Amino acid sequence: MTAQTKAKTNAKAELLSKTVEHIDITSFDARPIIDQMANMSFTSRDLARATSIYNQMLADKDCSVILTLAGSTSAGGCMKLYADMIRFNMVDAIVATGASIVDMDFFEALGFKHYHGSASGQDDKYLRDLYIDRIYDTYIDEEELQACDHTILEIANSLEPRGYSSREFIREMGKWLANGNAKKKDSLVQLAYENDVPIFCPAFVDSSAGFGLVKHQVDNPKKHMMLDAIADFRELTDIKIKAGDTGLLMVGGGVPKNFTQDTVVCAEILGHEDVAMHKYAVQLTVADVRDGACSSSTLKEACSWGKVDTALEQMVFAEAGSVLPLLASDAYHRGHWKNRERRAFAKMFA
Repeated sequence: MTAQTKAKTNAKAELLSKTVEHIDITSFDARPIIDQMANMSFTSRDLARATSIYNQMLADKDCSVILTLAGSTSAGGCMKLYADMIRFNMVDAIVATGASIVDMDFFEALGFKHYHGSASGQDDKYLRDLYIDRIYDTYIDEEELQACDHTILEIANSLEPRGYSSREFIREMGKWLANGNAKKKDSLVQLAYENDVPIFCPAFVDSSAGFGLVKHQVDNPKKHMMLDAIADFRELTDIKIKAGDTGLLMVGGGVPKNFTQDTVVCAEILGHEDVAMHKYAVQLTVADVRDGACSSSTLKEACSWGKVDTALEQMVFAEAGSVLPLLASDAYHRGHWKNRERRAFAKMFA
């Protein structure tokens, strides 16, 4: 090892020395905080009402809960929170960005970590030279991320060459972990596999998975597996049709939010005019609504499209990592999940 290589190795090790620790919603009781926030104003009152609506979803025996994830809250410390939502039967299906599932959750299941970094204290060209990727104030080792890419390639190479919904492929990822390959137990992907909770990533290749899947196709130009985005939409719409009453807990916006809301319209197009709009909806976001962007459209606006009812909906304009742990801890300790029947929607497609 040259002196220059050794210096870079030491510098990288120093920058990647403090890991992000994931919050444990079972270790504290947020109910007293939420109860007092209900008597406050502004975002505090919005969060308290949103928490109340989420608790109503869990208490409603006829309601199936869909969690949508966009953004980087998993890397930022909410990874265990989402896994616990599956463990404690607080969510029945998940629609997420590929990054949330692959670059963050599956990545850590392989034994890798996210690290404390700086939003402005380091030169990003210097980070690139060290092969460190930055998510605001969080760092990832690019070499480890490429190892994740190659694991996705390995899984793809093991599959029959045909079309797969993202749900099918993510289930294969969970199966691979459950078959003794997980370095970190109880990841979201593995728990979803073990509890038959389907995970959809309608823009799956917009993540680290994309690199592995592209290489799989290049290496196998005439005989490769493919992702079927139409199957994603059909399968999630099938879940909406079967579920009846549904509640949405949406972290961020983007494709997961719109994809999930659109299932009501898709069901109607398929002739199921009796499928109701999503009965409950909560969205945690910092997005502005004034530019007309779909990612930041309000839930009331979604009603005009026939997607979300307006009686039990709440927007919370706050960074999700700072408010979601309070909402989830409150719901965990109120315990409505204890009386819920597991939907096991993944069994619909067995």
